[in-house]
Amino acid sequence: MKTIISYLNGNRIYLDGNDDLWRYYEDDKLTDQPKPCPKCNCLPTKEGHDMCLGKLPGVKSACCGHGIKEAYVAFDNGITIRGKLEKSEE
Repeated sequence: MKTIISYLNGNRIYLDGNDDLWRYYEDDKLTDQPKPCPKCNCLPTKEGHDMCLGKLPGVKSACCGHGIKEAYVAFDNGITIRGKLEKSEE
């Protein structure tokens, strides 16, 4: 029974009400093995950062949005910026 739906690295997941484990929605596999982001096809870094952002200095947390939600950057000073993240062609 799929009781709670969420996202992990841009992949839809659910809490399985039969065993209280998180699973990937599309194939029922456990989320203990990360899947690549469907937007950039990257796995998180070993520290858990979004690979496309990496570790950002002065940043407490950040998320690229994975193509399903707004990106955000939460700075150490308490300021958070949210919005659409676009790839730069530099």
